[in-house]
Amino acid sequence: MKKTSTRLADGRELIYYDLRDDVVRDAVDRRPLEPTVTSSEIRRDVLLGDAVAVASHRQGRTYHPPADQCPLCPTRGDRLSEIPDSSYDVVVFENRFPSLAGDSGRCEVVCFTSDHDSSFADLDEEQARLVLDAWTDRTSELSHLPSVEQVFCFENRGAEIGVTLGHPHGQIYAYPFTTPRTALMLRSLAAHKEATGGENLFDSVLEDELSGERIVLEAEHWAAFVPYAAHWPYEVHLYPKRRVPDLLGLDEAARTEFPQVYLELLRRFDRIFGEGEPPTPYIAAWHQAPFGQLEEFEGVTRDDFALHLELFTIRRTSGKLKFLAGSESGMNVFINDVPPERAAERLREVASS
Repeated sequence: MKKTSTRLADGRELIYYDLRDDVVRDAVDRRPLEPTVTSSEIRRDVLLGDAVAVASHRQGRTYHPPADQCPLCPTRGDRLSEIPDSSYDVVVFENRFPSLAGDSGRCEVVCFTSDHDSSFADLDEEQARLVLDAWTDRTSELSHLPSVEQVFCFENRGAEIGVTLGHPHGQIYAYPFTTPRTALMLRSLAAHKEATGGENLFDSVLEDELSGERIVLEAEHWAAFVPYAAHWPYEVHLYPKRRVPDLLGLDEAARTEFPQVYLELLRRFDRIFGEGEPPTPYIAAWHQAPFGQLEEFEGVTRDDFALHLELFTIRRTSGKLKFLAGSESGMNVFINDVPPERAAERLREVASS
């Protein structure tokens, strides 16, 4: 992998990740952009103990542009975009309309491919590995920023999810705090460790699932399963079999195997609802250990946390979505219409031949 860092016309950082070492990235951003102005702030909810990012400048962000005006496609002739060069493998750049900025963290966009009409599932294994390497590099770089405590790499796909740009891309949020979902995991981890005299909860969960009926696929270094208490109609958790706290901890064997496993999962998701159905909307979310101090989670260290990816769709059946209504939105108690065992069975049925 070759990494080339440059700056856009408004001062934001842009990084090319290339498969070939001989690629030269010296194209200049020719757009007459004004310096980026953001107004992001973090507000604490004293009752719930969580945080909300208030970012009013995002109201003006790009919204469903036509394909020939996509800001994530390469620059071609007089059609200028966020990527100054006429081609790229993988590109990461600071979001022009960030939810988090300055002392409140940082937001980045990850373009998986220059092909506008593609998707992550269409990538070959070499390209998917390059994306993994980019995620890993950004996790490392962002973890050293003084305002950053946790790094979250994720992809939203589909208009049903709320995606406003159709180009294959994901995002990275670098939070200045430990996110509420991660804090819940850490508290459960600490309680289990104390109750069992030192056992690791993530290890116990993975061991139980590997011997159960909710396994979707298993490889030498990775395992994917539908969790016992899945929140979403079709939800898969992907774990490396050797516990590591973050993407940086993956060894070469796991990194090499990841593309074939993950691409197979994504392709199965597109086959869940049968032939002729539109692409399955989904969220793919990497869970990594925070880089900040963990004193409030007594007895837990970063190495106790288990890196894993959670992949889920909001489509519950053909033509119908799972909406977060009263119980889910009002009380955070999910009601799942698809038994996890049946979801796992379906995801095994649609395996590639």
